[in-house]
Amino acid sequence: MFEIFRVGEGRDATAEDMPISLSEEEVDQATVGQIAIDIFETERSIVIVAPIAGVDTDDINVNLSHNILTLSGNRERPAVYSDAAKILVEECFFGPFSRSVILPENLALNKIRATITNNLLTLEIPKLQFPTKTIKIDKLEG
Repeated sequence: MFEIFRVGEGRDATAEDMPISLSEEEVDQATVGQIAIDIFETERSIVIVAPIAGVDTDDINVNLSHNILTLSGNRERPAVYSDAAKILVEECFFGPFSRSVILPENLALNKIRATITNNLLTLEIPKLQFPTKTIKIDKLEG
């Protein structure tokens, strides 16, 4: 799900930038944030890295359906916010999040390894290793 609003540098959001009416499903989707991810390739695997600060490991879901990998969870707003009379800058996202990635077909999806170190979720997905073979062509007389 991608939402694109026509808000750019140098202009504020106007009524035309916002949806006029949303269905219940659209409202639910509008409240789900996306986490940032990096994806890179090594010689033997595809690696996905997602910073997941403030989320307990038990509250992170990693699901695979066919070749679509989905990271989801919920980042609870810390109690320290309850004393705030006014929030001056709000860039941190709290609430449910979800991010889906379509994976290529040449991966060993049954061997995905997920680890967390210093609030960085790392998913390593090995590439399928196909043997290479040189085939000699026989010349047939005829």
